[in-house]
Amino acid sequence: MRRRTLLKAGLVAVPATAAASAGGVGWWWSGADLNTAGKIRFENRLFIPPQARSRRDAHGRRVFDLRASPGRHRFRPGAPTPTWGINGPHLAPTLRATRGETVLVRFRNDLPETTTLHWHGMHLPARMDGGPHQPVKPGATWSPTWTIDQPAATLWYHPHPHGRTAVHVYRGIAGLFILDEPDPPELPGRYGVDDVPVIVRDINLTDDNRLDERHRSQGGNGIVGDLVTVNGTPAPYLPVTTQRVRLRLLNASNSRIYRFGFASGREFTQIGTDGGRLAAPHETRRVQLSPAERAEIVVTLRPGERDVLRSFPPRTGLNLWDRRWTGGDDTLDILQLRAAPRLTPSPPLPDRLADPPRLADPATPPARHFRLAKYTINGRSMDMDRIDFAVAQGGTEVWEVTSIDGSPHNFHVHDVQFQVLSVGGDDPPPHLRGWKDTIHTPPNVPIRIAMRFRGTPDPAAPFMYHCHILNHEDLGLMGQFVVTANGQDPRATTKPSHQH
Repeated sequence: MRRRTLLKAGLVAVPATAAASAGGVGWWWSGADLNTAGKIRFENRLFIPPQARSRRDAHGRRVFDLRASPGRHRFRPGAPTPTWGINGPHLAPTLRATRGETVLVRFRNDLPETTTLHWHGMHLPARMDGGPHQPVKPGATWSPTWTIDQPAATLWYHPHPHGRTAVHVYRGIAGLFILDEPDPPELPGRYGVDDVPVIVRDINLTDDNRLDERHRSQGGNGIVGDLVTVNGTPAPYLPVTTQRVRLRLLNASNSRIYRFGFASGREFTQIGTDGGRLAAPHETRRVQLSPAERAEIVVTLRPGERDVLRSFPPRTGLNLWDRRWTGGDDTLDILQLRAAPRLTPSPPLPDRLADPPRLADPATPPARHFRLAKYTINGRSMDMDRIDFAVAQGGTEVWEVTSIDGSPHNFHVHDVQFQVLSVGGDDPPPHLRGWKDTIHTPPNVPIRIAMRFRGTPDPAAPFMYHCHILNHEDLGLMGQFVVTANGQDPRATTKPSHQH
């Protein structure tokens, strides 16, 4: 333990008499990073999650039928891996709806455990949110309904049971929920052709091809996987038939942070963040996503060209030790793009994509402060029976979030999309100037965000805010708030909004 403390402090020198032990630690240390750059044989065509079928009911609502159940999925030769999925053995179909539509989701749980289904990034009533207060027991059905009232975006959905979110997501339940505008700008938009979901997840497998659910003993982040999959496909390649292809990137991993770029060093264009499009296309060579963050990028290819989407070591601000043990030194090949000998021409991207968020002036003082440390927020762990505060319907608040323990964290708020006002006192970089619902919080860097609470008041139904490193969330790094008419404290314990 003493040597581990020294290494964590960055002290690498050891006495000569400890050379043998140091050699063991050095071997252990040298094997803690992962580099697959140029080592992956991209031999599996990328699976494209199907778009879920829907129908109109008598009330004009778009109805989706979803069923969660155990399945088996083949990640590598040998026995298939036991997994969970929705409407299939692994992952979930892509849901799609247009702004202004009312949707109804009929979700049946045929898993052996109680679970939930949370609509990550969606503005909706708290009782429809699918957080820990809407449990669905095995054999039961939950049918939330709401009206889509937010801009076009790449959202997603996943389980959110209290204390069990990490394992439920890890077993495979995750899917995109794409929102469209009635009159969208001209962007690549043919699903599975030039508009492609890229759901990135890392897993570990045992010798007999079962999901290894053991946490890494160092780093405190839970599961850090050595096998990276896209849409459930290991070593994937994507045939590209158009000049430009839009990739909807989702970090669906439990804890790993990715810093995406291309092996060739090429520039690409970021057009969207978690909650919608950027104001204008942003040319870049890297986009970093912590767990649950999304980005929409457009890549321009030449006929016959091949390139590899790669994750470079992320910029986390962590110390030498914690960076090593949480995947911060890893370089990972993710997805190969294979352009056809002839490519269908694509129109140029518009110069303007959307109106930028304008909720608050960057100089606005924060109404609330959140300090993230280990498995607590402001020194308190999550309590399902405690409402931490209330916000006023229609009100706009500025929050300041700071990670103070030197560990990797991020911060997600349910129901809202927020504007990033500042990062460490500076203006946010271009890739953070769109709508966000999740943001990476480097150690000791205060981040100010502004959000407006447009929801219907419901003092008995809370929304969550939490770290989306799922092990941290499960162990208590989460709180809850309610929306009330005037922001008054309801001063009541909360009970589950739905029991199924």
